[in-house]
Amino acid sequence: MVDHVRSAPQPDFASKPTLSGEKVLLRPVTVADVPALMPMFRDAEASRLTGSHGDDRPDEAPIRTWYDTRREQDDRLDLAVVEQATGNVIGEAVLNDWEPGNESCNFRIGLVPGTYGHGIGTEATRLIVGYGFEQLGLHRISLEVYAFNPRARRVYEKVGFVAEGILRDALLWDGQRVDAAVMSILAPEWFRHRGRPETAGQTSA
Repeated sequence: MVDHVRSAPQPDFASKPTLSGEKVLLRPVTVADVPALMPMFRDAEASRLTGSHGDDRPDEAPIRTWYDTRREQDDRLDLAVVEQATGNVIGEAVLNDWEPGNESCNFRIGLVPGTYGHGIGTEATRLIVGYGFEQLGLHRISLEVYAFNPRARRVYEKVGFVAEGILRDALLWDGQRVDAAVMSILAPEWFRHRGRPETAGQTSA
């Protein structure tokens, strides 16, 4: 049987951009960023919110090996989140799990402890999601967020992600089973509100 499904052209993931906002700058992540990112991997609360089982004192060597190869990837985008005011690397934003036949990607973001609640995550999310739609030509960007992380869910909603459904008991954490919400944003939605759905359709007086 002949397969007539046509895959979409491969987005240019090999070109690693620098994206600038008021509070953050996103640039290609490098192995030199690992020391600044290690608190993110060693923070118990960050591990809980992302559902990351494992050692809370991870070995830095394999992490360095991982980040040393990020520039070579042609099917994903790994960007460092840099605070504009200080120049410090405070996290990462990633588009991964590229599905050519569906023109879709997964999104995730992680910030080091002490940087939450200042609009940094919201701006970083808008920057990379906008790049995904406007430059990479994606149709759908999706994510999962656990029920005990309402702060992150609110960030995603502010950018325009829409809840699609619930993965029941998706995570077992400290003996408790936790649901995860599946959320996504589509290209037509992005081009309608540019990551600001709460002001979409409003006109200035």
